[in-house]
Amino acid sequence: MSDEHWVLLMHKWSEPLLLGGQVLLILLLAYLLQRLVARALARLAERYRLPSELLLPMRVGARWFIMGGALIMVLERFGVSATVMWTAFSGFVAVAAVAFFAIWSVLSNLFCAVLILLVGPFRLGDVVEVIDSADKPGVKGRVTDINMLYTTLEETNEQGETAVVQVPNSLFFQKAVRRWRGTELSAFNPHTTVKK
Repeated sequence: MSDEHWVLLMHKWSEPLLLGGQVLLILLLAYLLQRLVARALARLAERYRLPSELLLPMRVGARWFIMGGALIMVLERFGVSATVMWTAFSGFVAVAAVAFFAIWSVLSNLFCAVLILLVGPFRLGDVVEVIDSADKPGVKGRVTDINMLYTTLEETNEQGETAVVQVPNSLFFQKAVRRWRGTELSAFNPHTTVKK
């Protein structure tokens, strides 16, 4: 191979090799900085006796911050503008916020269903009344089903007719609830008193 061929080859590959070296250097420095910060946080926690519950989020937050900064620097090396990245990120956050707001009631009902099943403020067969206000009677009935969105209550009117009411699970955490255990009632009739 002639010297001219080597010069052409070096000229052709010098830019990609330089870019690769810069990317590797950025990633290596970010890794070392992350390790240094983790060590400093560990020493700080040991010196001031910080609980591990506080240390873990600080360490994870620092890692994400450092690696996120390194990613931005790497993308800038490839020609992606920080302004373009910020615009894309803020657009994504705006869309995610709108989507989260749109499904908030569904997520709230799902979370409240988990709380109802774990905490057990009432069970199947219990009679519950959601107290709306002092001057208005609320929804009252026997719990026949608890699913991830609704709790189904069976209401009985004065004529003995039954109706099914589906109450969103989040309503049980927004209003006062009166409960009678299923074992406390022989037969539910909303117009009779509870046995003592």
